[in-house]
Amino acid sequence: MPIRSVLYLPASNARAVEKARTLSCDVAILDLEDAVAPEMKAEARKAAVAAAHQGGFGPRLGVRINGLDTPWGADDLAALRDAPVDLVVAPKVESAAMVHALSRDLKPGVALWAMIETPRALVDLRDIAEADGALRGLMLGVNDLAKDLKTGAAPDREPLKPWLAAVVAHARANGLTAIDGVFNRIADEAGFAAECAQGRLYGFDGKSLIHPSQIAGAHAAFGPTQEEVVWARSVVAAFAAPEAAGLGVIRVKGEMVERLHLQAAQELLAGI
Repeated sequence: MPIRSVLYLPASNARAVEKARTLSCDVAILDLEDAVAPEMKAEARKAAVAAAHQGGFGPRLGVRINGLDTPWGADDLAALRDAPVDLVVAPKVESAAMVHALSRDLKPGVALWAMIETPRALVDLRDIAEADGALRGLMLGVNDLAKDLKTGAAPDREPLKPWLAAVVAHARANGLTAIDGVFNRIADEAGFAAECAQGRLYGFDGKSLIHPSQIAGAHAAFGPTQEEVVWARSVVAAFAAPEAAGLGVIRVKGEMVERLHLQAAQELLAGI
């Protein structure tokens, strides 16, 4: 199933959690970290576990825990051990050892997504992505990363472009989902669309979201266009023709197409 939209919702906000059950995002993440004040951490944790047990979510359900180096991270993981969630998002993952530590405490079958949001994570990105365990996705944390790198602001994320490409490359090399970071200016629809287009250009599967109003834009950007669907069907049909049997390269609508394009076309069609 596609993962085009990953929406963060404060686990401490009962109204937002209830609304999440009816949203069309691909993944809903109940947040215990940035969106929750320290004095609300324990209450938010209980609310997230209760919401998971209550169920009724249309999107796949995840929880972002606090880091294991905080007073709350270990308790978050322990509380989720028996909760019916699809995935756990871990902030500020910086080493393969952290992936192993997180994986040991996860319920079997629950996926781990690691947030890449510190310079140390960039330095050790290969080790993180190759770590054994429950790791199934990499998420770029652009706000923390830009802060720690001390980059300047740029509308096209110029200072972060090497790391956009690096996260996607390591995700692809290890069969992981790659999720782009959030776009903070909720009212800037044109800016959001442009950043989604950039994320897709770089190869991300989808985007982290901070407001339900961003869901439709993410789906439009990270889902296939009608032209891409038509093209994929043309490629599949052309290779299925008797005259293409045994051929590695054929011509489709005036273009030379290889079997690697056939595989890409089949994957695209399988995701719709």
